[in-house]
Amino acid sequence: MESGAGKHWTEEEVKALLSVWSEKNIRKQLHGTLRNKGIFIYIAKRLQELGVCRDWKQCRAKYKNLKYEYRTVKYAHNSGDATKTMKFFHDLDAILRYEPVTQLAAEENGKCPATETQLNTSPTANSAQ
Repeated sequence: MESGAGKHWTEEEVKALLSVWSEKNIRKQLHGTLRNKGIFIYIAKRLQELGVCRDWKQCRAKYKNLKYEYRTVKYAHNSGDATKTMKFFHDLDAILRYEPVTQLAAEENGKCPATETQLNTSPTANSAQ
């Protein structure tokens, strides 16, 4: 599989990235980590084992683009616009479902769903019900 800078990611390459990204230890390391070059170097090596030749910068860029596109579609769906869609939405939903909601979501609808979720799942809220 010939891949380089400026080349589009094939469906197989994206699926390979998603399979590595979906691993629990990778998700944990990516969540909330700002300096994540080492994680993406590891992801690039794992992808190479799967036959995908991408460097860590390409992996990080694709990760960020997929995450942005997913959140755009997710927020559109939450706002009632079901027309927005993306190819790997369900795969990304399974991976990103449990990440805290960003500040952007709180600003868009005036509430912070992450706070509401935390309140609903706290031990006192469960015992009160």
